[in-house]
Amino acid sequence: MSNLFRDLLKKIGSGQHTSDNLTRTEAAFATKMMLLGEATPAQIGGFLIAHRIKRPTSEELAGMLDAYEELGPKLQAIPTEKPTIIFGIPYDGRTRTAPVSPLTALLLACCGQNVIMHGGDRLPTKYGLPLVEIWQGLGVDWTKLELSQTQEVLEKTGIGFVYPPLHFPLINSMWEYRDQIGKRPPFATMELIWCPYAGDAHIVTGFVHPPTEERFQATLSHMGISKFTTVKGLEGSCDLPQDRTAIIGLGNGTKTIERLLLAPREYGFTTKNIPLSSTQELTSDMKSVLAGSPSELMQTALWNGGFYLFRSGICANMSEGLAKARELFNCGAVLDKLRELHQATNSLQ
Repeated sequence: MSNLFRDLLKKIGSGQHTSDNLTRTEAAFATKMMLLGEATPAQIGGFLIAHRIKRPTSEELAGMLDAYEELGPKLQAIPTEKPTIIFGIPYDGRTRTAPVSPLTALLLACCGQNVIMHGGDRLPTKYGLPLVEIWQGLGVDWTKLELSQTQEVLEKTGIGFVYPPLHFPLINSMWEYRDQIGKRPPFATMELIWCPYAGDAHIVTGFVHPPTEERFQATLSHMGISKFTTVKGLEGSCDLPQDRTAIIGLGNGTKTIERLLLAPREYGFTTKNIPLSSTQELTSDMKSVLAGSPSELMQTALWNGGFYLFRSGICANMSEGLAKARELFNCGAVLDKLRELHQATNSLQ
């Protein structure tokens, strides 16, 4: 048993009136001890549930990110005029609505905007559809590439994917704890703003509850990151909803978030989220979108693609972004980017 870790556990787990927050240094130390197995299973389980009940502070989340920075993988910077977009999407996947972020990544890469994603397999607590399965359905298997090979693909195509089960095995044991406690611990919150990239980055993260967005803003400020986007997205993802006005926060280097509200009906889009069916049906529908065929999923891809083309500075406004997205899907440019990605990944396997 680690007495040092026990003291940190006592600090956050002493109850409503006597518990206290960790400093950034203490949070980093506790995270490293859990990842390195220096704390006992009982201590780790107790810490995760106590920290969830207490709720993490922005300083604690910054400390946890410091530990990931020290122990985790990192794709190296590549020359680019625009910051690389890092999509932070819940690791436990989607269960209700159809995701389109891989299509968004392909679209952005067509225009010279580099994109990095990260995530694992079907994981607790939802065991929803993860990004790697969608990519596999599109013919791109990130799970077999070493980090150096992923770096090659990023440099060739503008798209990279950090796969923690292979690239960051220290966190694999943490999934068992998440399953056993049955709740998302603060690790799940921190991962949404983790940046496994050494260059200039633009963090894009989804959120569900407004306090989480405020915590993200404060945490990124601790980390010295001022360029970010927060989206009250579908199931906590970065995908914009269509059944309601999209609430978006824009971090542009100032102390306050600029608020952007996007109503789908004002741009001629249906106010309906596409339900998630089987993985096979979803990837089949995605291939139809890539072929330029009109569909409900095409509308979702355009809605998201138009916004991210606008947000990344490729287009001057939302209307131009939507028009550009439609043009690139219909002319086959996004499909060509997928074929380029096929070639780059298959040549390395």
